[in-house]
Amino acid sequence: MMTSPRLAARALILHQNRLLIVNAYADGQSNLWCAPGGGVHRGESLPDNLRREIFEETGLIIDVGAPCLVNEFHDPHGSFHQVDIYFHCQIRTGQIHNLWQDPEGIVTQRRFVTRDELLDLRFKPDSLVDVAWAHETDGPRLTYDPLEPIIK
Repeated sequence: MMTSPRLAARALILHQNRLLIVNAYADGQSNLWCAPGGGVHRGESLPDNLRREIFEETGLIIDVGAPCLVNEFHDPHGSFHQVDIYFHCQIRTGQIHNLWQDPEGIVTQRRFVTRDELLDLRFKPDSLVDVAWAHETDGPRLTYDPLEPIIK
């Protein structure tokens, strides 16, 4: 059975030159980190979906800026295929604290990291470092990552 790719929106939130990342594997099943965000609900705009997802996962209220990355990944041995649209975002209100709980129980860890700290972690997509910090030197731009195999 052929299924359509899943669409998700993700936020690149730099605060004091640190990027917000999350571990989106319940019960610490993986040490892979990514930008916060998630699946798009039909009938909601990408920015509205992203604001909802960021609040659920982190408790933060954000302003959504320009899109900066389209990333695709898939399971080459299964039917999973996802397209993530990344946006530069800024925190409007709130702060990260360990007591916050994702209502879906998927995001169990969240933290801000420097560029160097991120390079010492396992993360996806591969272009995350370059895209997250690119606007500081190059100005806003849109990047496309071709299809990557999914990893856990």
